[in-house]
Amino acid sequence: MSAQCETTANPAASAKMGFFERYLTVWVFFCILAGIALGSLLPESFQLIGRLELAQVNLPVALLIWLMIIPMLLKIDFSALHQVREHWKGIGVTLFVNWAVKPFSMALLAWIFIRGLFAPWLPAEQIDSYIAGLILLAAAPCTAMVFVWSHLSGGEPHFTLSQVALNDTIMIVAFAPLVGLLLGLSAIIVPWDTLFLSVVLYIVIPVALAQGWRRYVLHRGGESALQRTLKRLHPVSLSALLATLLLLFGFQGEQILKQPLIIALLAVPILIQVYFNSGLAYLLNRELGVAHCVAGPSALIGASNFFELAVATAIALFGFDSGAALATVVGVLIEVPVMLSVVRIVNRSKGWYERRGTEMAPA
Repeated sequence: MSAQCETTANPAASAKMGFFERYLTVWVFFCILAGIALGSLLPESFQLIGRLELAQVNLPVALLIWLMIIPMLLKIDFSALHQVREHWKGIGVTLFVNWAVKPFSMALLAWIFIRGLFAPWLPAEQIDSYIAGLILLAAAPCTAMVFVWSHLSGGEPHFTLSQVALNDTIMIVAFAPLVGLLLGLSAIIVPWDTLFLSVVLYIVIPVALAQGWRRYVLHRGGESALQRTLKRLHPVSLSALLATLLLLFGFQGEQILKQPLIIALLAVPILIQVYFNSGLAYLLNRELGVAHCVAGPSALIGASNFFELAVATAIALFGFDSGAALATVVGVLIEVPVMLSVVRIVNRSKGWYERRGTEMAPA
């Protein structure tokens, strides 16, 4: 173990996922059942919610997305960007996988599976929408849950913080052009005005509000006050996520009941791209001699998705009852179990990772 990793091994070993995050997949299943049931019993209420729009943005969902995203962005310290130079190899690998590999590999997998192999079992009118949802899911790296994955894998916290801050900075300017490019390559019409509005609503404004709030809290009460604020907001964020899923499945219920196989088919390309991108990042870091405590979170950040943003953008672009919205929700459904499996792989392969002729240099 390198000296760089020794400083973080013990805190990481004692870190645990919260009860809610650990069973997120279970809660999503409950939302599927409850949403389908409520959508069948109260269709008029769901249709009313769906009509509450302004400039193609659903107002109840916009509020719920803000309640989801802002507490997560409150954790990000953009001043950590100065630490990028300390871990430039690991940062470079993660950026390459996040922005040059993952979105394009997902688009390719969506074409292969959704438009190709699985097309006979999917509703033809929704195939383009499913592909769009998968692209949206892969177009932005995860912001919040990666801190949990990093802790569980013994990750170097300064690397994780600086990497997330850098990814969020890039996302502000790169998300819309990247999504537009990939949707265009997939022959899907891009509503550019709605796409840019989504970026402003769900990235630019929440980032600005969260950073302003963060500075205010730190100025008034320091780090302890910030941690208390985050603890109070955590249930709000998770409740907003579940409420959004409940609405989504209320609209998607009829389609799911008709073809329950859809969720399993959509999960296939998501699973493949998670393992492919995490493995690629992990191996590239090993080849470059990056310390394991940096390579672990690098692989996990390289594989995980900002599913809250994907869900919001899919709803804004294609609507509540679209295949795109459903595809992004499948990402939420499998997020915890698949990422925990990647954490286990990273931890169990540590001995293999560090078997080199010379001691690895710090990233």
